[in-house]
Amino acid sequence: MPTSLELAGRLREAFGDLLPAPVEFRGEVTLTLVDAERIADVCSFAKRELGFDMLTDLTGMDETPNDPRWAVVYELFGTAHTAHLRLKVRVSEEKSEVPTVSGVWRTADWHEREAYDMLGIRFAGHPDLRRILMWDGYPYFPLRKDFPLAGKPTELPETAFTRAAPLEGGPFVTVAGGKDSILREPRARTEA
Repeated sequence: MPTSLELAGRLREAFGDLLPAPVEFRGEVTLTLVDAERIADVCSFAKRELGFDMLTDLTGMDETPNDPRWAVVYELFGTAHTAHLRLKVRVSEEKSEVPTVSGVWRTADWHEREAYDMLGIRFAGHPDLRRILMWDGYPYFPLRKDFPLAGKPTELPETAFTRAAPLEGGPFVTVAGGKDSILREPRARTEA
């Protein structure tokens, strides 16, 4: 069975300078694609030629203050060889767009919609790029680092909060510090 590092090497052979050397950290292999416009080609090759038949996750990240600001991370898995590979592309704030991979893996559809909804990253060629968690017309992107932790007030009574969400947490928020881990557990705090 080929290892993740060997499969990353084969992907690099096929795409040359578009993929710098893989980074291995704690047994996980990451390749960062230089040209985001080629992500669909790279993913198609990874699926067709290298057996990465599952897209287990796709997520966007706000890497402020870095430039480019956005990163899109693709977690690939091959059921036949059980290898895992992470692909990453960086996207500038001005462009905020990367080609869709929903034609390679159908599961990318909802993952891309979530990255769009939460961060505002657009996926060119996506068959139905619309919000998936927030309501239509919501003007903000909640996972951006410049979005306030307390949230933003809204003028839609009975649809969403009419004031900023409190930061007090709830029964599932742990308490920092404490003498031991048992006391930090939410259930210990709510039972006391």
